[in-house]
Amino acid sequence: MQLLIVSNRLPISVTKAGGKLSFKPSPGGLATAMSSLGKGWNYSWIGWPGIASDELTAQDKLQITQELQAHNCYPVFLTAKQIANFYEGYSNTTIWPLFHYFQSLTKYRSGFWEEYQKVAKLFRKEVLKHATEKSLIWVHDYQLMTLPRLLRDALPHNLIGFFLHIPFPSYEIYRLLPERKAVLEGLLGADLVGFHTYDYADHFMSSTLRILGRDNKLSGVILKDRIVRADVFPIGIDYRKFANAHKSPAVKKEAAALRNHFGSRRIILSVDRLDYSKGILERLEAFELFLENNPGYHKKIVLVVIAVPSRAEVDAYRQLRENTEQAVSRINGKFGSVDWTPISYQYKNLPFEQLVALYGEADVALITPLRDGMNLVAKEYIATKGRRSGVLIVSEMAGVADELPEATRVNPSDKVGIAGALETALQLPSVEQKRRLHVMQTRLSKYNVVRWAEDFIEQLSDTQTKKTARDIDTLTPQIQEQLIADFRKAKRRLLLFDYDGTLTNFVSNPRPASAKPSPALLGMLTKLSGAPGTKLAIVSGRPKTALEGWFGKLPFSLVAEHGGWTKVDGAWTPAGTAAQDWKAGLRLVLEQATERTPGALIEEKDYSLVWHYRNVTPHLAYVRKASLLHDTQKQLKNSEIETFEGSKTLEFKPRAINKKTAAAKLIGKTKYDFILSIGDDNTDEDMFAALPESAYTIRVGRGASQARYHLASVEQVLMLVSELSAVLP
Repeated sequence: MQLLIVSNRLPISVTKAGGKLSFKPSPGGLATAMSSLGKGWNYSWIGWPGIASDELTAQDKLQITQELQAHNCYPVFLTAKQIANFYEGYSNTTIWPLFHYFQSLTKYRSGFWEEYQKVAKLFRKEVLKHATEKSLIWVHDYQLMTLPRLLRDALPHNLIGFFLHIPFPSYEIYRLLPERKAVLEGLLGADLVGFHTYDYADHFMSSTLRILGRDNKLSGVILKDRIVRADVFPIGIDYRKFANAHKSPAVKKEAAALRNHFGSRRIILSVDRLDYSKGILERLEAFELFLENNPGYHKKIVLVVIAVPSRAEVDAYRQLRENTEQAVSRINGKFGSVDWTPISYQYKNLPFEQLVALYGEADVALITPLRDGMNLVAKEYIATKGRRSGVLIVSEMAGVADELPEATRVNPSDKVGIAGALETALQLPSVEQKRRLHVMQTRLSKYNVVRWAEDFIEQLSDTQTKKTARDIDTLTPQIQEQLIADFRKAKRRLLLFDYDGTLTNFVSNPRPASAKPSPALLGMLTKLSGAPGTKLAIVSGRPKTALEGWFGKLPFSLVAEHGGWTKVDGAWTPAGTAAQDWKAGLRLVLEQATERTPGALIEEKDYSLVWHYRNVTPHLAYVRKASLLHDTQKQLKNSEIETFEGSKTLEFKPRAINKKTAAAKLIGKTKYDFILSIGDDNTDEDMFAALPESAYTIRVGRGASQARYHLASVEQVLMLVSELSAVLP
């Protein structure tokens, strides 16, 4: 199967110096994961090659394209302006700080967002050059969050996955983003959206519910025509590479140099990109407090701080470097002596051999970001330790903390807590250190970066099976053609249509005036009902006054209140004389809930009470509905009153009144050779159940159903009704 990987950066970076192009591997574990996939995968990679197109001649671009193609990579060329606004702008000045909970550093500029959208379209254009109908497409990270929707519109039948490598923030933070709806809609273009932790997935689901009003359950966001899965895939590392690194002569040489340099002093290691999300300043202050509280450790320990350069051209990062180096100088000046420097600080990216040598020699790894999507440094440290002792102190705000409960977890803002954790770590018996490390190593070795990639692709591929199963019951053009042919040749036809959500879209106000049928719909229904041998009925939950006002003068049957009232041959007939004493107590419960739920309202019909919550804030509606179901269930226990969940409604009515009974009455003893029934919610399931297997039963929207087929929307239903009416003379 062809796999198309789409990310902001390609695994190969291009530079130009002295008029000559150079190609070198980009850092990161994703390339390792992809290169290690099984032979069954033929993958190509689409992304930016790391150089502005303004610097390139036409010949340069041709050379870059040809060189990258040899590695199955295809470039998306970006101008310096696009890089400034899309990458440094929206991606790293808007999304990055906001998603890491740094609202004060977040900048919102319309030019950033406009360029972000334009670049996404450039990526789509390149993807479409290489995608086939069977391509599986995997989009990566926050720079391309709108791309899945663009691809879905162009490739409706392809499997599309998206993985977010940074945190997805809580709803209260995410809602600050001006483009919050567009970004969520972009992500919902995917079939599978992956996150590092359950918290991030939960935040995403919460935001889709509260901002878009999208219902979700069973780890999925429910759309009209499909379900978007949200799941957790904690990215791993190339475990063997780090676990076996100590065998390398180069690493052994670096380790010996470290022991010679630091002597018997115990090493506390801090490795991070120099980013404000990493909590480096807070960590230094905690170390300062530790030194104040533990003079006995003076000259016996050293904190090695490796600050990897990052976005040095951004003001916030330049200021962070200055503040960090000032803090290091202050602490060294305060506690240091001629023969001891408490903090060894390096602002550089260490070669692999030096880094793993530090991992191996460090007694403690101090990894305390203020917020981090995962943090692979913690995993690399664990893997490198082998059978040696060591302690990992990790921030509870890093995604990796969920995977490594054996590590010492700290609040990265709690200087006292970090200082205490350092003291405990330095005193922890070696046997206990090794025991904890062994448990974590076993876990990380099994779910390494290759297994992570395989797991995501397996789960995305698995959606194909589910997708195919869903497509089987979709009313395809071929099935619709057969339906119309059967309708045309039938001698006795029965057409049963629900109204709201089937023949018309839902409206915010349930009052009749808001949902009045269009002249076009009335015309089609009149034509269908007037055809010889055709019986048509609107089977609705609406009160009879509404249906009478809309359809009373037209020549077809009406069923109101899900079967409470039936109009055949011009006269309304009640289902029976139902007791009304149950309403008073239930109405009181609903009124109390409505008073506390802005936007909710109560509708009373002859046979039922309905609680509407379409205009309620989605999250509040979800909570209040659950509470109401609980409270009313106790009140209605052992009664003949049942609760029916409709589209943004809870309806309470007698069990004996339902669309199944109504449909049976409409059929009567007549032998129909064509039956069509269309509805959109759980009350229509009763109607479907009453019909013979040969009937064409259609549910509008997705969800478990007894209907034989599905249509995605009201618009598709109206197209079908129009085609049926068009075949009549």
